[in-house]
Formats: sequence, C-alpha cells, structure tokens
Amino acid sequence: MNIYSTRSIFLGGCPRSGTTLLQSLLGTHPEIASFPESHLFRKLRIPYWSRLLGLASLKGQEQLNWFLEEIGQAEFKSRLPKRPLFIAQYVSVFKQALDQATQKQGKSIWLEKSPENIRYIQLFEHLLPDAKFIHLIRNGADVVASLYDVSRKHKRRDIWGDPWDVDKCVATWIDSVKFSSSHLHKSNHILIRYEKLVNDPQQTLIQLCQFLGLEFDPVMLTAYGETAKQVVRPDETWKMAVAAPIENANGKKFYEFFDDQQQEYILQCLATVNVDDLELKNKNAIGLGS
Repeated sequence: MNIYSTRSIFLGGCPRSGTTLLQSLLGTHPEIASFPESHLFRKLRIPYWSRLLGLASLKGQEQLNWFLEEIGQAEFKSRLPKRPLFIAQYVSVFKQALDQATQKQGKSIWLEKSPENIRYIQLFEHLLPDAKFIHLIRNGADVVASLYDVSRKHKRRDIWGDPWDVDKCVATWIDSVKFSSSHLHKSNHILIRYEKLVNDPQQTLIQLCQFLGLEFDPVMLTAYGETAKQVVRPDETWKMAVAAPIENANGKKFYEFFDDQQQEYILQCLATVNVDDLELKNKNAIGLGS
C-alpha cells in the first residue's frame, strides 16, 4: 500500500456527547484504525492571529512526542525540527506517523478523535484537504448534566480543571454546536445525532459507512468493546462505560443534579440554539429530529 493512499477522518463534538463510543464502533471496522486522543491541537493553544500566520506554539512539541510514543511511532520524533515554528510542521509529522501506524495494522483509513477537533476544522481542511469530518451532537440538557457530573467526579485537573459550573457547561455545548454549524454545508462533513446512534446503531453505522465509502461490517457492533480498550487510556476513568452494551444514557442526570430553577435556566439558555435546524445545512445528516 502506498503511504499517500491512506485516508483521514476527524471526529469531534462537545465533550460527553458519545464521541468515544462512536470512535470505538468505527475503529472496529476492518479498514479503520484509531488511537487514543492526541490532544495535540488543544495543547498547541493556537491563538487565531497565529493560525492566520501559520505559527505554532512550542508547547505542542512535548505533546506530539508523547503521542508518537503512545502509538508506537517514536522514530518520527526526529522528523520534527528542534525548534518548529509552523503548524504545518506538526501536522506533517502527525499525518506521517498515523499513516504508518495505520498501514502496520493493514488498514487504509485513520480516525482521529478529540472533541475539540471541531475548533480546528479550517486548519485541518487547509493542511489535509481530503479529510472527512464527523460531527456528533447530543441533547444539550443531558450533555450539561454529564459535564457537570464528570468534572466533579473525576479529579483530573489537566483535563477538567476545577469543577465546572452550570454556565460553563451550557456555554461549552452551545459553542460546540455553533462550531459544527459553520461547516455543515460542506459535502465532506456529516452530522450524527447521539440519540439515533444509541437507539439504532446498525442503521446509523450503515449510513455512516456509505458516507465514508465503506461497506458496513457487523463486527463493528460486536467487537467495539475490544477497540475501546485500545483507544481509552487507563487514566481516562470517565470513559470506561464505553465498552458496555449500547444504551441511551439521556434523562438520567439532568433531573437528579439540578433543581427546578436551574433546570428552567439551563433549558432557556439551550433554546437559543435549534439543533433540528442543522439538518437543513447538512445533506448527510443522520438522526436529527429524533
């Protein structure tokens, strides 16, 4: 297989929207390889003005080196200059390493999943113009409740920082939906509703495979638990339930964590974004209105 034949997919969405579940399902396909979250582009912390100039933060070098070791491609460290200045230098090494890791598995497509990917779509499309993008959206109230819960239950300051208040949870979901919305008119983007994924995973995956130019393989629904063990690191304790049987987790936390006044406030804030309208922007959308 020629290294340039390897294709790339980016999966993103608001945290706690089911992106790890979808990653595990897709990563079980015989043609798709996936890996633990790189967090590379979040660690680069690229301000908008720097992105316009193509400049990168040196903070990303340590993160890229860590990720290369994580996926067994440490030899690619030497391909990054000692003092890299440009985002393109990071992306080039990142892609080369994922291409090789994918080919070593006998596969032809790599899937990069990080919820924050939706914030860097313009960058990815510029440097990887043939990539496809998957946006996963879940009911806002349930995402807010899950973010509120996980940021308190799992003490990982490097990931969650201090416990999130209601406003931060709400703003994160709204911002994520808006980031996705601005790209859904493009033919290389697909929007999937979490509720459709968990209520009818087979049909969702059939449609998604068609978008990716692949044949659906039933193994995706039976062996995803093993794939989850490969893409979820032991310290990511908030993801451990992903290997369990698929079920709709909505409606279990919102009314438990928030009183009537908080619920009303959250729902009013979330109502400023009409998720169902996004279906009109994306001809590939799966499960909106469900």
